[in-house]
Amino acid sequence: MQLDQTDKSILRILQKDALAKLKDISTSVNLSVSPTHDRIKRMEAEGVIQKYVALIDRKKMELGMVVFCHVTLDKQTKNNFAEFEQTILQFDEVVSCSLVSGSFDYYLKVVSKDVETYNKFYQEKLAVLPMVAHINSLFVMDEIKTTTSLPL
Repeated sequence: MQLDQTDKSILRILQKDALAKLKDISTSVNLSVSPTHDRIKRMEAEGVIQKYVALIDRKKMELGMVVFCHVTLDKQTKNNFAEFEQTILQFDEVVSCSLVSGSFDYYLKVVSKDVETYNKFYQEKLAVLPMVAHINSLFVMDEIKTTTSLPL
């Protein structure tokens, strides 16, 4: 799908505020309401806009700890990858999981209440997976930048 500058401007507005009023968006991009609405609906239909969500302050939900985990599987087989990925999808603590190249296989972002809660997750869920050979945990000291906005 080809996006023009007007489409990108609409997306930038929606990335900042998914509840922005259609009238305000159309004014910002110098279009009337109807073509602005049509553009948004087209981008939704074509999957450019996947969904609208609420961003929740994790600290206010008592999830103040962020840990990045480097996970190495014991064997890099199709079955191990598939089984690991299906299992990780079941762990609410894991908010992001990426298969990566390099010296480990997966890069996980885990949120938890505190060190004790993370340790319980680590010992009872992650480390007991039969295909996992090694886990390296990196505890976040401070978040400098966290955003969901893409550079458009």
